[in-house]
Amino acid sequence: MPQTSFIIRTGGAGLYEFTEEVTQWAAAVGAQEGLCTLFLRHTSASLLIQENADPDVRRDLDAYFARLVPRADTPEMDYLTHRCEGPDDMPAHIKAALLPVSLSIPVVQGRLGLGTWQGIHLFEHRDAPHRREVLAHIGG
Repeated sequence: MPQTSFIIRTGGAGLYEFTEEVTQWAAAVGAQEGLCTLFLRHTSASLLIQENADPDVRRDLDAYFARLVPRADTPEMDYLTHRCEGPDDMPAHIKAALLPVSLSIPVVQGRLGLGTWQGIHLFEHRDAPHRREVLAHIGG
């Protein structure tokens, strides 16, 4: 059963597409049928399958979640106690609790079973750049 990991270097909060990397790896291992599982090894980012054509979708999602869960240094978040890693840290954990950290994508006839406009994204919730690791596995 093929396994690998993907390293995604982020430049701060936002969505980072890595569909092509996963697609190339799945093709290289030659799996014709199965399930591709992706697992993010971090607690302040998420994985999403989302629109990959219009960059406005990514910007709007980022803006929505920033509004839904603002930084800890805003008055509406003064109830938060975990602040030792900065005002973006606990909100990042909350966003990661609301969104998936793993994805399952069928492999059909040797290709990922994604729809026309679907892409695989890492959703970085921290303000600073990070090095994120996604474990990947294709099983039958």
